This record gives sequence, C-alpha cells and structure tokens, in this order.
Amino acid sequence: MPFIPHTEAEVGQMLARIDAPSVAALFEEIPSELRAAPLDLHDGLNEMDMLRWMGAQARKDEGTLCFAGAGCYDHHIPAAVWDIATRGEFMTAYTPYQAEASQGTLQLIYEYQSMMAHLMAMDLSNASLYDGASGLGEALLMAVRGNRGSRSRRVLVADSLNPRYRGAAQTIVGPQHIELVPLALDASGVTDTEVLAEHEGLDFAALVIQQPNYFGRLESVHSLTDWAHAQGMLVIAVVNPIAAAVLAPPGEWGENGADIAVGDGQPLGIPMASGGPSFGFMCCTERLVRQMPGRLIGRATDARGTPGYTLVLQAREQHIRRSKATSNICTNQGLLVTAATIHMALLGATGLAQVATACHHANNQLLRHLTAIPGVQVRFDGPHFHEAAVRLPVDPATVLTQLAAEGILGGVPLAPDYPGLSDCLLVCATEMRTDADMARFAGALARTLTAPPRCQAGA
Repeated sequence: MPFIPHTEAEVGQMLARIDAPSVAALFEEIPSELRAAPLDLHDGLNEMDMLRWMGAQARKDEGTLCFAGAGCYDHHIPAAVWDIATRGEFMTAYTPYQAEASQGTLQLIYEYQSMMAHLMAMDLSNASLYDGASGLGEALLMAVRGNRGSRSRRVLVADSLNPRYRGAAQTIVGPQHIELVPLALDASGVTDTEVLAEHEGLDFAALVIQQPNYFGRLESVHSLTDWAHAQGMLVIAVVNPIAAAVLAPPGEWGENGADIAVGDGQPLGIPMASGGPSFGFMCCTERLVRQMPGRLIGRATDARGTPGYTLVLQAREQHIRRSKATSNICTNQGLLVTAATIHMALLGATGLAQVATACHHANNQLLRHLTAIPGVQVRFDGPHFHEAAVRLPVDPATVLTQLAAEGILGGVPLAPDYPGLSDCLLVCATEMRTDADMARFAGALARTLTAPPRCQAGA
C-alpha cells in the first residue's frame, strides 16, 4: 500500500459524494489568518547529499564547551544506556495495547513509573508526557479538574518559573480560559513571600512552584506548600529530577507534600541533541489518580499466580472519544523513557545523589572563577543548585557572540524574558565541567570584557 493511498480519482469521488468543490473548501470555517502558509520547501536531496548535509549539521556542536542550562543540561550518559535502549526490541516497540504481546514494554514502563514515583516521593507516576513544559500544561488542567473545593480557573504561578514552561502552559490552557496569575520575585531571586498576603482568601485552583527555580535558586517550598494548602489550593511542583536526589522531593514538601509533580526527564540519560527531543514526567497523589493524563501500567497476577503487566485505570475515551476524554495525551516518549529507566537503574539512588552533589560543587567552582574577573558578580545571593545568574559590565549578547567564536556556549541571556535583568547571564555547570573547562571559560570571558569595542561596519 502506498503511503498516501488515495488517487486523484478517489479524492474526486469522495468530494462528489459530500458535495464539496475541493479539499480546501473543507477548511473554509477556519479563519484565513489562522491557516498556515504553504511550506516553501526546496527540491529533495539524493541520499548522498542528504547524509553530507546532516553530517555538517551534527558537527556544528562538536567541540563546543557548554555552560548553558535553563532546562536542558549537559550530563554524562553511561555508554550502556543507549547500547541497551537501541536494541531492536526497545527501539521498535510501539503502543502496548495488546498486553499479551507487550509484556517487555509494559514491565519497563512499570519499572520507570516505580522509580520516578520513588524519586519524587509521590504515590504514582504516569508513563510519561512529551516534555516538561507541555507536562506543566497538563498538570494545570488536571489541577483545575481535581480541586473540587475551587470554582476558579485561576492559578498562581511564581515568576521564577522557566519562561519556556510558562509560555507552553499558557498556549495549552489559555484556550480553556484558565488564567495564570504571576507571583513576583524578591531581591534574592525567589518568590516574594510578602506578596502572598494579597492573595489570601481568594479562590485559586493551584500554585506552581519550581525547585530549583529558573535562576538556580532554591525556593522556600515547605512554607509555600503549606500556605497554598491552607488557602485551599493544590500545589504543582516543577522539579529537576537530578536535584530531587539530594533536595527534599515534592512529596515531602510541607506538612502534606505537593499534589502534582512534573518536569523534564532530559537529565536522565537523554542527550541535549541541539534542544530535543526529550520526555516529560508527571507524578501525583493517589486521590488525583483519576485526573492524571496518559497511561498507567499496573502489575497483577493471572489465575495461576504468574505476574504480568497491563494498562490500568484508563478509560477508552482517551483513545476513541476526544470530546469525552480527560486528556488526549495517549502516547509517550517510549524510547527516551527506556533510556531514562536504564540510566536510573545503572546509577541507583546513590549514583543520582553523587551526580547532583558533583553538579552543585561544579557550580560553586564556576562562580569562583567568574567572580574573580573584575565587574562580574553573582546576581542573586543565597543557595543555588547548578546554575546561577551573573551580572556583566557589558551587553551579555555581545559577550555570548564572542565566546561562541572561541567554541564556548557561555550561558543564556535573561534580557528577553526579564527586562530588569538585561545585564545578566544564566550560567550552568554540571558534573561534566572540569576545572580546566572553567578556567578556559573565565579566561575567554576576561578577554572579552577587556577587549576594545569593535567598530561597526561603515563607521
């Protein structure tokens, strides 16, 4: 069967049957400004030219020294992770609807869910989402559905949340008339607890807290969680899974723990790959299980006592009746979850904690190197995990361009998302960065800051 099975004659017959003049006429109800313009694609390449072009793109990242984070991190990935994950039985595995033919995939996902729930100290985990940002969107929908004590479609969101998460979540929940209400930062780069009083007694479905936050700072998650619960809100935790190995996990925040935990699984054995793909994780308390999107895998025994695995607690509406579905996250990033499961199994709890500790140490070392340069300062005082905002005496965008010329990805500028931090750069150091790497970065930055300004063309 050809990939597109319909001939022009068959399309014509279908249009005639429904009395439509053309395929385009079927979409006339969509406003023209919302329709995508035709793709301007060049002619196709032959296999040799395509491989040459793809190789050139891949080599662009070779030799680059990475000090950027902001949600995607350069961690060591043991060779065994992808040697195992790319075996045929994992790489070609598909949706496990037919349990008797999918026991291997189902068991792996069950193991993943068990590890992730344990890491987050939550009751259960789903079988993954597309990424951390869209996972937050799903968590917001879940919280609005699940908070029976709230009639509000409003959610408090700390300004220290990753802007990419905020943007993706807004795209998902905005059309469903859910309002994201910001909570301001204080001078130390964390949520300003003094502004909480302004929201007391008001109806909000949930509070979103990121730990560590976008600036690498550690939020007062225990007091924030208890305050939100006292106001009748659910708490949605956005978490770095590596940091959760050494910091209090969401299930242990405050008196009763967070209600939902989401985040990006990229730090768990997934390469940066120029920004993707990745997968998102989601955990929750047992009382919210019926509101959780995506799949859940359960372990049971048959009539003879033999253990087996199957899909559980998922209505068929998830698959066949979109208008009745709790969510339409029906698939998961299966191959990436496979890699993450292998990664967590190889490292174990001790190994993950060692990685987290090494990252924290590397960040402190990096800040010592950078702040030894005249004019460079740490922007926010207080505990950090493995990234931090630093203030520069010149435009960070110019600095990044010059560092890139020396093969250094020097961080992420904060100006596009935080105009008040236009002189700041978000820098990150994981366990991959050696002292020599940091010295190279600091040396290049010092040269950039002391170099005379370049003349503009035509000046």
